[in-house]
Amino acid sequence: MHTNPPDPPDHDDCFAIRQAARHISQLYERHLSEAEVTPTQFSILWALRRGSSLTMLELAQAMVMDRTTLVRALRPLLRHGLVAGEPDGQGPRRLKVSLTRDGQVRLDEAMAFWRAAQDEFERKFGPQQAASLRRELFRVTRDVSKA
Repeated sequence: MHTNPPDPPDHDDCFAIRQAARHISQLYERHLSEAEVTPTQFSILWALRRGSSLTMLELAQAMVMDRTTLVRALRPLLRHGLVAGEPDGQGPRRLKVSLTRDGQVRLDEAMAFWRAAQDEFERKFGPQQAASLRRELFRVTRDVSKA
């Protein structure tokens, strides 16, 4: 006899976080697609905005991403000239990446769409609740990931 699996319990933290992340990601994807970047690519461009180049390891750590996922997100940015990669001198496979002038222009364009997504989320969720959620999520990233 085949029975349907039960719904995830209301106390399943992982399910709740992943479900919320997918929903919020879709909202940002809708807005940022106007600038032809994904939310992940926007975050990479933002991380590189200071004009300094980062090694792949430094960028992966800043993004809290594994190297394979980072490489997959970087490929279109490299292909379209928004990010430049050059060997860091420590080995042929070690790459430093930096934001190009075109990347800065795209980031500047994308900022308006990011702001629209941010405003929509805060309008629907509440600005104080959004600020509190951000603080808590950054705390989770900082404190729980150390375990």
